Amino acid sequence: MAGLTNAPILILREGHKRETGKDAQRKNIMAAKAVVEAVKTTLGPKGMDKMLVDGTGDIVITNDGATILREMDIEHPVAKMIVEVSRAQEDEVGDGTTTAVVIAGGLLENAEELIEIGVHPTVIVQGYKAAQKKAQEFLEEMGVAVSKDDREILKKVSETAMTGKGIEVFKEMLSEICIDAAAAIEEDGRVDVEERIGFVKISGGSVKETALVQGVVLDKERLNPDMPKRVEGAKVALLDGTLELKKLSTDAKITISSPESLSSFREGEDEVLKEKVDAMARIGANVVFCKQGIGAYASRYLANHGIIAARRVSDEDMKFLALATGGKIVTDPLEMTEGDLGSAEIVAEKKIGKEKKMIFVEGCQGARAVTIVIRGSSEQLRDNVERALEDSLWSVATVLESEKIVPGGGAPEIETAERLRQYASTITGRDQLAVKAFADAVEEIPVNLAENAGFDPVDVLVDLRFSHGSGKKGYGLDINTGKAADMMERGVVEPLKVKIQAIKSATAAATLVLRVDDVIAAKVEGLKPKPGQSPHDYTRRPMMPPMM
Repeated sequence: MAGLTNAPILILREGHKRETGKDAQRKNIMAAKAVVEAVKTTLGPKGMDKMLVDGTGDIVITNDGATILREMDIEHPVAKMIVEVSRAQEDEVGDGTTTAVVIAGGLLENAEELIEIGVHPTVIVQGYKAAQKKAQEFLEEMGVAVSKDDREILKKVSETAMTGKGIEVFKEMLSEICIDAAAAIEEDGRVDVEERIGFVKISGGSVKETALVQGVVLDKERLNPDMPKRVEGAKVALLDGTLELKKLSTDAKITISSPESLSSFREGEDEVLKEKVDAMARIGANVVFCKQGIGAYASRYLANHGIIAARRVSDEDMKFLALATGGKIVTDPLEMTEGDLGSAEIVAEKKIGKEKKMIFVEGCQGARAVTIVIRGSSEQLRDNVERALEDSLWSVATVLESEKIVPGGGAPEIETAERLRQYASTITGRDQLAVKAFADAVEEIPVNLAENAGFDPVDVLVDLRFSHGSGKKGYGLDINTGKAADMMERGVVEPLKVKIQAIKSATAAATLVLRVDDVIAAKVEGLKPKPGQSPHDYTRRPMMPPMM
């Protein structure tokens, strides 16, 4: 009879696995914590580096959290969610990725303890969201308004962002480049670092030779040796079409009955190309960048007109040239007008090192795109300089847009944690426990700064709490002495927006993980588990390739 049997009802196919309740939450939190452990030792000016080795043996050595998480071979779905925290942080403000991940790890670790004593995840999520809102308010109150014209403040912001990247000896010079680059592309209060600042890395030379070009640097050479190497007062034509003879389709036929007909046919095609080149020369173009090909005939005509030309320029470089020179990308040269041309003070082919040649488009008035040329003796050094410049540029750009900063060195986190504990005392019920847990998680930042610098985190935490309890809100960890110090006086400052976004990103990730209490995993095809190992054990693969 129906209903009298105790046989289980199967709703999943054989090979699927389901984990529910505390067991699922515990394993999810363990996966997230594993990711945090991989990056938390990189936090701060004295953080350690990670060596990442890919399948081909290429090595990346860095302490940049976003780079590490991007390169790690992560399989666990919850671990991937933590990686998304860093990506969200990087996409929004370009810096603070490690901070966001460390806070997210602290939130999950503290939540695990609350779950063990019987606090429901929904209550924890509710408390965390309330704490996040309050934390943002407290950070806003700590924010110091600055003028975007205050170059000294921008320099401090830039140098703080570069500290710990292994290029401290050059940070003063590189900071000046960052400030000039960000200021050059600012438009209506917005600084689009990703779309309007390009990087060109050139092997050899010293980092001291790294320079800002108010324009574009192309990894191209003159198409014809008869073309001039240098043009002043350049008028730049940007061509999306082609300047070469088009190939006929496979089924096309041309009947030529005599040598004279063949000669006439070739002359006709040659005349079309000449007409296009003459059209550009008539409107004053003396530089041509073509997205597609430029044939031998057109190359000769361009040289005869004294025009520098380069072909097969990438889409990205063409857009960059349009932004820098103010020119318009046109498909047909015959339809091009003088108003479509861009301008630059100088366009020149320069020899870099012994053999490398590149085209520099410099002195673009009102350029909306600039290029930073990075020099260095090794690829690893150039990569480190690029990462340092990117972090610095994003920080400077964020301050130019928001015009607010906060002291660094863990000062905002300590102050926020202290204020959150005071707020928790005004709450009744179990939400109070979640708010206190949130405060402890935020304090993971100064704790990790101290540990990574070789100081006792307990002593540092006590010292910082005492300073903030005495009303010294700007006091953070002096990374050289291990004592509390005024970060504003030390010149250690960060964009307010970076700190707020780190709190938001970390809270979003932690609450998302906590709300999952049921994990249904499909059978993994093509992989044989080891003896005694579950086919759904996501930890069977290393999160990073083995170190060589």
